[in-house]
Parts: sequence; structure tokens; C-alpha cells
Amino acid sequence: MAHGNEAVVAASADLGVSGIPVELADARATIDNIDAALVHILAERFRCTQRVGHIKARLDLPPADPAREARQVERLRTLAASSGLDPDFAEKFLGFMVREVIRHHEDIKAEYNEGPRL
Repeated sequence: MAHGNEAVVAASADLGVSGIPVELADARATIDNIDAALVHILAERFRCTQRVGHIKARLDLPPADPAREARQVERLRTLAASSGLDPDFAEKFLGFMVREVIRHHEDIKAEYNEGPRL
């Protein structure tokens, strides 16, 4: 999932820094690795949602799908609770992503509606 040395750089951000205890630097390195993985996973998720946006535009479907969004909220709240994550936080995070995805889908739909330029 990591590209090149990005994960190594992220993991070693605090290692060897004067005044930071090794135990703290190690814990932060773990967090940095998780953050790097999250960025790569989010990038992949947005590549998938871009594809969905093009499919919706081609089929003349609306950018937003409130029924699916509601199902996703319930599914992720349940998953969060079973994973020890605050379901309210999970819902807020999903809401942020969904708003961004809808914005992208609106842009894609607008491009389709413009059609080819001669």
C-alpha cells in the first residue's frame, strides 16, 4: 500500500529527535504509519467513488442517494461500535466524506450535461 519510502518517512518522523523518549517516538511512529495507510485507503476510496460518479452521470442518476447514505450510516455506526470506535465520530467522518463525494458527483454530472464541445 505504501509508495516508495513514504511509510518509512512517516514512521520515523520523531525517531531520533532530541528530547523525545523512545517509547513516545515508537507510539507516534505507529500512529504515523496508520495515518499513511488511511491516506492511501482514502485515495483508493475516492477513485472508486469517481467511477460511481461517472456511472451515475451516464445513467442520468442524481449525485446524492439519501437512502444509500442512511444505510451506510447505520452500517458504519454498528461497525464502529463493534470496533470500539465512537459511532457518533464514525457518522461525522462518513458525513464529511459523503459531502465531498456528492460534490465530486455534481461536478461530474455537470461535465456530462455540457456534452462534447465542437
